[in-house]
Parts: sequence; structure tokens; C-alpha cells
Amino acid sequence: MTLLILGMVVFMSVHLIPSFVGLRKRLADWKGESIYLGCYSLVAALGLTLVIIGKARAAFVPIWDLPQWVNHLTMLAMLPAIILFAAAYVPNNLKRFVRHPFLWGVTLWALSHLLINGDLGSLILFGGFAAFAVFDMWSANRRGAQKSDKKLPLYWDVLLISVGLIAFGALVFLHAYLFGVAAVP
Repeated sequence: MTLLILGMVVFMSVHLIPSFVGLRKRLADWKGESIYLGCYSLVAALGLTLVIIGKARAAFVPIWDLPQWVNHLTMLAMLPAIILFAAAYVPNNLKRFVRHPFLWGVTLWALSHLLINGDLGSLILFGGFAAFAVFDMWSANRRGAQKSDKKLPLYWDVLLISVGLIAFGALVFLHAYLFGVAAVP
């Protein structure tokens, strides 16, 4: 469990730097933007690696147990979560209505997985990501984040939903291979 916690602290700490504009500016000015981004990426990758290894090695400490039908709620929440993930990178009109599509996707992903995984390691992992996403939205809003005001042709939204559906199908199919647990029991 220690490795998981260490990984979460490293991963979340580096991702908190942009929330502190002065700190981020000082770090970027110190050795240059490219060096800052390279170090940021390396530390984030290290943190993510520690999270993955730490979660895989964490002892199973049960906290709650929900009926299996709750898995359907998780599946139901994951489709919009994946579409929201994609919305951060594919031009679309959803950005006119949702200020932080990726962070909302993380929140849905984390809370839905927290619901179905009632162990301490999952509470640390998914609870940590949900809390971070909510904090990051709040922080970005404080720094002036805005919804898009650019109206795009409908085909971008069709592309977004298509990408989301394909990614959702792929993740359902590959979940057991990637994470050791079948998405559909």
C-alpha cells in the first residue's frame, strides 16, 4: 500500500504545480519551458508507474461490498466518461457546455470505479483521482477557465461520439487483459 500512496503523492503533486501559477512560472523560468515540461513529464510518468505497481501489489483490504448489479452503473457511467475524455482532444460542441471535459471524465471514471471496488487500495486510487479532478476544476475556474464559444459543424460531434463508442468497446473488450478484471463478468 505504501508504494501506491507514494505514487499518488508524486503523481498528484506534479499535477498540482499548474494550480500554483507563480510556482509554475518560477520553475519554467529557472531552466526554460522545455526543461520544465520534460521534468514535469518524467515525474508524472514516475508517479503513474508507482501507482500502477503499487495498486497491483496492494493487499486487498475490504471496506464495503455491493451487489453485482452495481457493475451496470459503472458501465453506464463509463460511456459518457470516455466521451468526455475524448472531448478534451477532439474538436466538438460539447466544450460549449462543459468547461472541463477531461476532468469531468476523470470524476465519472473514478467515482464509478470507486462504487464497484470497495477495497482500501481502490479507495486510495479512485478516491484520490476524484478528489484531484474536483480540485483541479475549481483551481482552473479560479484561474479563469472558460467554456468554448466556438460553434462547430455537427460532424465533429458525430466524430466525438464515434471515437467514444469505439474506445468504450475496446476498453470493455480489453479490460481483463489490461487491468486483470473483466469489465463484464
